[in-house]
Amino acid sequence: MPNILLTRIDNRLVHGQVGVTWTSHLGANLVLVANDEVSHDEVRQNLMDMVLPDTVATRFFTLQKTIDVIHKAADRQKIFIVVKTPQDVLTLVKGGVPIKEVNVGNMHYAEGKEQLTSTISVDEDDKKTFKELHDLGVTFDMRKVPDDKRNKNIMEMI
Repeated sequence: MPNILLTRIDNRLVHGQVGVTWTSHLGANLVLVANDEVSHDEVRQNLMDMVLPDTVATRFFTLQKTIDVIHKAADRQKIFIVVKTPQDVLTLVKGGVPIKEVNVGNMHYAEGKEQLTSTISVDEDDKKTFKELHDLGVTFDMRKVPDDKRNKNIMEMI
């Protein structure tokens, strides 16, 4: 069983909050960015690597590669998975990735989305996806950084 410490939804993927604050809080030694676009974009990968401590390894995998290799993770790997959308989480869960808890960190506002908090906006597809994940036993918390008070469960807001 892979040692997944937490999965975070953040449409910015890896940045200062994720790279420094969350990684050190969790004690992660591997950040796995599961994103089809970034897995093929070395420039974005290099930018994300710059904000991570040297003691933390990174992997940039497609969603499918994450599904295919996650169960081969070594016991010593303390994994922090970062994805862009709730739909990415659902793909991973349906693919057999044992995700139990998701931190909903940042989902930008766009036309057609309802703003739930200052950093989280959802559309109908997002709501449906969160409900499906909840039905699959996934729990959620909505914090920007670990020191934030645990916010209301997203399920109470949608």
